This record gives sequence, C-alpha cells and structure tokens, in this order.
Amino acid sequence: MGHGKLRRFAENEGFKCLVQPSAEEVLRSGYHNLSDHALKGHWSEEMFSGSKGDIILELGCGKGDYTVALSRRNPDKNYIGVDIKGARLWRGAKTATEENLENVAFLRTRIEFISAFFAPGEISEIWLTFSDPQLKSENSRLCSPIFLERYRRFLKPGGIVRLKTDSQFLHNYCKAVVKVNNLPLLACTSDLYGSSEPQDGIEPEVREVQTFYEQMFLSQGLPITYMAFKLDCEGSLVYPKDPEDFDSKAWREAEAARLL
Repeated sequence: MGHGKLRRFAENEGFKCLVQPSAEEVLRSGYHNLSDHALKGHWSEEMFSGSKGDIILELGCGKGDYTVALSRRNPDKNYIGVDIKGARLWRGAKTATEENLENVAFLRTRIEFISAFFAPGEISEIWLTFSDPQLKSENSRLCSPIFLERYRRFLKPGGIVRLKTDSQFLHNYCKAVVKVNNLPLLACTSDLYGSSEPQDGIEPEVREVQTFYEQMFLSQGLPITYMAFKLDCEGSLVYPKDPEDFDSKAWREAEAARLL
C-alpha cells in the first residue's frame, strides 16, 4: 500500500464527518440479521446538530464531489455520501472539513449493509450516480429489486430515487423495474443534455451539478441519462422478466460495443 493511501487512512480517523464502522460490527449477528448502528434513527441530532432538514443519500459516492456540491447548493438539506473505499472518501471528507460544511457527512460501508444505518422514514431522497451497471449480476445493480427493497425500509413515503448514468444498459434496466412494479415515474430521459424528448420534472440542479465522471463522459460526447421515481407501491418488488420490458442480451451487447 502506498504512503499516500496510508496517510489518507490516518487522516480519515480524525474527520468528524466520516463514519467508518467495521464489517464485524455490522455482521456480528449474521448477514441476514444485520446489527443496527448507533446512528440509525439519530443522524439529525448526532451528525447534523439537530437540523430538521431532509437527509439525502448518495450511494457509491466515490470521492464525494457530488455530495459536497449538493450540500453547498442546499444548506437547508443534509447529505450523506456512502462508499466502501476509504481512500476515495478522504477527498470529500477533507473538503467538507476544510470548508466547515455542517450539512454533509460520509459513511464508509458496503451498500448491501445500508439498512443497518437508517431508520424507517429517515431518508428523503437517494441518488445513484454513475453506478457500475453490473452487466452480468442483476442482484448487484443498485436499482435492482433486492436493493430497492432495502431502500424502502428507510425511505420516507413519497421519497425519491434518482439515477444518473452514462450506461444505457443500466438506465433501461431501471426503467423496466419501474414499469413492471408500477412505480411512480417522475422524470426520465435518455439524453439529459441533448435530448429532444420532453424533460418535464427535471430540476435545474440535475444538470447544473455534475460529478467528475459525468464531466469526463460529456467531454467524450457520451449521453448522460437520468430518471427519478418513487418507491410507493404495495407488496414485494418483482424483477423484469419479459424481453419486451428489458432485453438484457441486446442491451448487454450494445453496452459492450460502446465500452470498446
């Protein structure tokens, strides 16, 4: 491990805005019976000085640039960036500390453990920004039913999930999940910056705040997709099985060609 990474890990220990529970802490009662973290249900008073503002998650936040940018723009709301890579989170935590941003925090954990950290109704929105499309593993996609079920445990009624990605495969998969579960779709576009499609319901900050990867993909001429939906529905969420809803083979081939 390089000296730079070791230095970041050491600095991470001193950032008040960064929470780093061990996997053993979460898994002490087993994978299917995760142990609740002490902050579950108490983020507002313990991390955000009693702020009553909405709490918004960014899952897979990387270096935290999007989380930090949103927190600067909306000081009345509270933001938590989640990622498993401590060396990446260092950048966001350091910026938040240096700028004394009191409405931003970071959580280092695996996203499949996310329900151990948030209580029912504690979260208002979830951002999925440029997640790995997981072409071969459906249950590893952050917008798959197995993950959406986890989010439903702590998302407020009427809470919003937002997906921003360069992957047409992931965009169309998520759109199919929304369709087959009759989830309320608030906004959807396959080209956020250049589409002639109607783009009703897309707030200005969706375009005006961009991640590092988003800027890089745009400079390469790649379209950015976006959708927003609610998880309000009855019963368990189901998977898209009909190729008319989502032809995984065709979209996987299209994605592979684009990646090449």
